[in-house]
Amino acid sequence: MTPRHKKILEIARSLIGTPYKYAVPTEETPRFLDCSSFTQYVYKQIGIEIPRSTILQATLGKEITDLKNLEPGDLILHRGSKGHYNDELFPGKHIYIGHITLYTGGDKVIHSTSKNGVMEENLETVLISHGPVVLIKRII
Repeated sequence: MTPRHKKILEIARSLIGTPYKYAVPTEETPRFLDCSSFTQYVYKQIGIEIPRSTILQATLGKEITDLKNLEPGDLILHRGSKGHYNDELFPGKHIYIGHITLYTGGDKVIHSTSKNGVMEENLETVLISHGPVVLIKRII
């Protein structure tokens, strides 16, 4: 794992316990975070600007097609319950995304949930609570 990967995990874990607020304005982060503002904030701390919304974050980086190839820092996009789609962003695909998590290694992710705020948990648990994986993106 590179120093950059270690730093992103350190930043993400430092936010565990941060309260959730849906559609939180940028000026209120990191006091409150939703799933996409969490990933945006974490990446910004290592000098990478990514969009605010989950659907736009899904357009970035390299697509990883197999869960077996996950690396710390990868973004996992789930179907979720508050999904968004924009077919123009994904030609030839119908992509419906409602949640985003940050892979930390060892089959675990960190994400912001409406019930618990920012937390780290097993990916398998998130697949049950937030739906199947729609896309995996590697930014670093």
